[in-house]
Amino acid sequence: MAWFGIALLVMVGVGIIATGLPAAVVLMAMASFGACVGIVSGVIDVATLWALPSRLINLLESDVLQALPLYVTMGLLLDRLPVADALYRAAQAVLPRKPAAPLVSGMLLGALLGPMNGSVGASVLALSRVVAPRLAAEGISAPHRQAIVAVASTLGVLVPPSLVLILLSDAMLSAHTIAVTATGRTDRVVNTQDIFHAALVPGGIFLLLCLALCGLIGRRATRLSERAPLSVAQGLIAAAALAFLLLLLGGVSLGYFYAVEAAAMGAFALLMAGLLSGRLPKKVLGELLGDAIALTGALFSLLLAATTFTMVLRLLGAADLAGRMVSSIPGGDIAAVAVVLGLIAVSAFVLDAFEIIFVIVPIVIPPLLIRVADARWVSVLMLLTLQSSFLLPPFGYALMMVRGVLKEQADFRDFLRALAPFLAAQWLLLLSVLFFPQLTHPGRPPEGDSQPGPASLSDEEFNRRLNEMIKLPEPETDAGPDHR
Repeated sequence: MAWFGIALLVMVGVGIIATGLPAAVVLMAMASFGACVGIVSGVIDVATLWALPSRLINLLESDVLQALPLYVTMGLLLDRLPVADALYRAAQAVLPRKPAAPLVSGMLLGALLGPMNGSVGASVLALSRVVAPRLAAEGISAPHRQAIVAVASTLGVLVPPSLVLILLSDAMLSAHTIAVTATGRTDRVVNTQDIFHAALVPGGIFLLLCLALCGLIGRRATRLSERAPLSVAQGLIAAAALAFLLLLLGGVSLGYFYAVEAAAMGAFALLMAGLLSGRLPKKVLGELLGDAIALTGALFSLLLAATTFTMVLRLLGAADLAGRMVSSIPGGDIAAVAVVLGLIAVSAFVLDAFEIIFVIVPIVIPPLLIRVADARWVSVLMLLTLQSSFLLPPFGYALMMVRGVLKEQADFRDFLRALAPFLAAQWLLLLSVLFFPQLTHPGRPPEGDSQPGPASLSDEEFNRRLNEMIKLPEPETDAGPDHR
């Protein structure tokens, strides 16, 4: 039945595309179908399914999930408050009067606000409202405007404390725990802070590459519009916002704040600023909180559906099959990681980044980390792959959302040509990190290099340990104590 579990994964992708239903609905339908088939065939014991409620409760007790509503709220507040506009105008006032200045300002704005927006969608909305009209006034063509907004909206994926980074870090912590216990290695299990630090250098490199490409594209501007003067109020807002954002980003990156704490501080500060400035009257505030609850509920429903689905896959033996397939990949660590990244890239055609984190990562990453000891390196490669998934033609989430929000008449092929240099830079960085793991370990050797790897394990022992780690807890009985 293991191959049937793999077939369910394929059916999820087909179902999302063919039906247009939310991914959570498709995942729950496939999980129910898989469970019924497993029960009828005798592979799944009905009593085992009683472990699902406790599994979901344990999942929701995770502290990191407190960040979800906070980041969603921050993204909505940033879209309604004049913070983005003030920061953009301030950057324009500081940068030299050159055609590339608007493009560079847009990229820098995406790097600043992206981590605090909470999602690529919120970044697209903010940048489309603030940056796109000004790029049009500078003579930048519609395809290039769309490309700039799409790329800038994904910069926050690599910069802590972005929501994608937090959720992936939590998933990688679980996967690495499984790998370390299964192999008996003495590696220290990675945490969210480790992955934050590991992503800083690659994130900085990609930002510099994007700024350089903006400089080249800016030379093609046909005209320069008159800059609107920066008012005193806008200057004060920009200065306060910049100082606060740098404080939060720096505090999280250096380990002074936890990501959830930073999200709470950011949401509270923006909420107070909106209330005190009068920009959040009761009606607007009610609509904003309603939207925050709806978006948060959508993310939680996706998480619960994905957890149910992966549980069914494990009961069907798909996780064991994935472990054997990963262990049989010929070559060394680079070959194994490259194959898994390729699988995730293919999944990105039908699944978005959150769906990949919730569905694919729990299945394929634990056996990969059993084989590859450097969890920081694998985590950053995953982040880069997820960032690429937002820009992956033709169904990348950032691409589709930018074209839907801007509603500009631009040929899709011209849009892809404008996007091509940024995709090339992204893939070049991905290859560089793949072949040079030291980029994720600035100032120190990669963790786990000196640790005994799973090469000394036989295939039988490898699969036995993996099965022990992913085995579901026994259901509770009335006659005995809690066996969890």
